Amino acid sequence: MEVAFELALSAHLEAATDWVVARQLGAAVENPGARVMDTVGVVPTDAVTDRAAITSETIPPLAIEGAVGAGEAVAVTDALDCSTERAEAVAEHAAELGFFERERRGGRTYVRQTTRYPDWIDRLVGVENKPDLGRPGDLDFQLRFDVELALFDEVWLATESYVTGAHLNRIPDSVGVWRFDPETGERETVREASPLPVDEPGIELRAEEALRTDIRLVSADAKARQRRRIAERAWGKGWRPDAFPGCTRCSTTDAGVPYCAFHDRPVAPSMDCGSDCPGYESGEAPGVDPDAVRDERSQWVRDPAGVARRQTGLDQF
Repeated sequence: MEVAFELALSAHLEAATDWVVARQLGAAVENPGARVMDTVGVVPTDAVTDRAAITSETIPPLAIEGAVGAGEAVAVTDALDCSTERAEAVAEHAAELGFFERERRGGRTYVRQTTRYPDWIDRLVGVENKPDLGRPGDLDFQLRFDVELALFDEVWLATESYVTGAHLNRIPDSVGVWRFDPETGERETVREASPLPVDEPGIELRAEEALRTDIRLVSADAKARQRRRIAERAWGKGWRPDAFPGCTRCSTTDAGVPYCAFHDRPVAPSMDCGSDCPGYESGEAPGVDPDAVRDERSQWVRDPAGVARRQTGLDQF
């Protein structure tokens, strides 16, 4: 199944690169649900250690994008471009994560960043997983969507199939192709990916008919915001399933991936496991901590010390 391929590739990329790897992230701008990228790799700068020191979770986008710095505190309703109720909720969550400090003045909430948000994102790599090219589904539209929008610096197609010239001719020239064997972990580059113009405006494909394609122009600024949001989501989410099934046939790989002896492959518990599975045998879930494995195998830090200098006026909340 595709999920087994996807988990195996994610484990391989985490071990073979210094990327922050995540799965199943939104990859559109104007219409968030229009595209989901199977695998995302955030290529970090050296400032990734500064990002890791803040929190292991995703920092709310509005907290990063708002007019809030590490200097003078500003009123939260002036700093964040949203409703008062939403601004208060974002400020509270950002403070819980240690990215904001809050204080009260005259009945209003004021916030400042505990540290400047680091420039930790070098490049974004998107990977569309199609183990079997004989069942391409919407592959052509998906890859054209990615190329026209250019939200990722590179886009790759990963497959287990033998790749022919006919296959290559059916996908955009700028899309790279990997042939990946999930059993051995071997990854062959069939065609290199070409850099995409991420700093320029892009085109988001909306709907396609025989003689018409609806599109939406996306500004470079909107793309930059979404790229940072994708990277932040990748940081907080990762790629491993966060729970293992209570089944005697389930074990875990060294990479912290659920492995089913009945199906003889990695599984995603939320999709593959449960009493409806013909191989299900109730038992104890494997004793593995996915976060501990991720901390050990990547630049993500599970429980950072944090960067808050002080927590101003928290007793007033």
